[in-house]
Amino acid sequence: MQGSALALSPSTPFMKPPCRIPSYKLSHLPALTSLPQLHRISSVQRLHWQTAFGTFSSSYSSSFNAEIPASFLSSNSRCDSFKVRAAQPATPGPESAGEASESSGLARTLQLGAMFGIWYLLNIYFNIYNKQVLKVYPFPATVTAFQFACGTVMIILMWTLNLYPRPKITRSQLATILPLAVAHTMGNLLTNISLGKVTVSFTHTIKAMEPFFTVLFSALLLAERPTIWVVSSLVPIVSGVALASFTEASFNWIGFGSAMASNITNQSRNVLSKKFMAKKEECLDNINLFSVITIISFILLLPSAILLEGVKFSPSYLQSAANQGLNIKELCVRSLLAGFCFHTYQQVSYMILQMVSPVTHAVGNCVKRVVVIVSSVIFFQTPVSPINSLGTAMALAGVFLYSRAKRIKPKPKAA
Repeated sequence: MQGSALALSPSTPFMKPPCRIPSYKLSHLPALTSLPQLHRISSVQRLHWQTAFGTFSSSYSSSFNAEIPASFLSSNSRCDSFKVRAAQPATPGPESAGEASESSGLARTLQLGAMFGIWYLLNIYFNIYNKQVLKVYPFPATVTAFQFACGTVMIILMWTLNLYPRPKITRSQLATILPLAVAHTMGNLLTNISLGKVTVSFTHTIKAMEPFFTVLFSALLLAERPTIWVVSSLVPIVSGVALASFTEASFNWIGFGSAMASNITNQSRNVLSKKFMAKKEECLDNINLFSVITIISFILLLPSAILLEGVKFSPSYLQSAANQGLNIKELCVRSLLAGFCFHTYQQVSYMILQMVSPVTHAVGNCVKRVVVIVSSVIFFQTPVSPINSLGTAMALAGVFLYSRAKRIKPKPKAA
């Protein structure tokens, strides 16, 4: 067995013959009588011999390495170009770590893309089914309460089947969440009132004003001063909504006012949610917070819907409506589908918010509004004038600029 091996690159030229290293064989070694001598043979360390022309490798014991003469480690007359260094321990190459990170990044990107696609698709179907229901069943409070009821059933199933951990709500948390639930209830009710009065595209064009109220309430309630870029992005939003409103064929003051009021309630809810989530000791995660708000909204809206519109879901009323030509089966199916899409798209939205930054989520929400407007115009064959289209495009472009302007952080003031 050879204790020293010389590895030579075949393309290495030599001006002088290489310095020969003595070869140690077990048969030539004297009998070992002590443990330290045995350790000198068994502890092997790799050495690399580098010349100006090539690289050699050799194996020696660690104790043998310590006994190499200093004249051999330094330059001499025959081997003046040789240097000795200990080889580094074998470690995983950066290529394998890079490939693992790339594969995980690709999987995350595909997952996010799929979730954004589901979010948009559920939004499209919700707005279509919801509009169809409100056309033949003009009771927005009852419809909204039914949608909250669908969400409540899905949340109870989620917690019962342990698909998501059930939160433990304290009294202080409940007192904080209650205003959020009231704003959430009013926002969705006002949106359905608007959808019942005007077209889906016009309602969502008005709801593009949300950033304006976000900036307003953040300044009033959180004392946040917007940057010049954020304020500048609000100009095309306000101008575009105004232009679209003046040229809207289905313009209705109730529809316009309720959509604008839904902006106020929804953005006040968002600002209050931000204030609530800032309390680390009391905060819930996004999904559980939304789930608790949905259940409270159903409890709040059900008696209010009965007081406002009466019992419009009793068998006797539905039978009388069927006698007047209403297809009850289609109404129930589309209401269930709208309720399912209503809760699921918001649940997916909160799941996305947990995976991306709020600015990225805002950009996705802007794209979602474009998708909903275009799909509703195509499905319902809504007549749209060129000026109306220009106003809608301006408002949506302003929303996109707003989401980009939020990325720009103000420069810290010099002390």
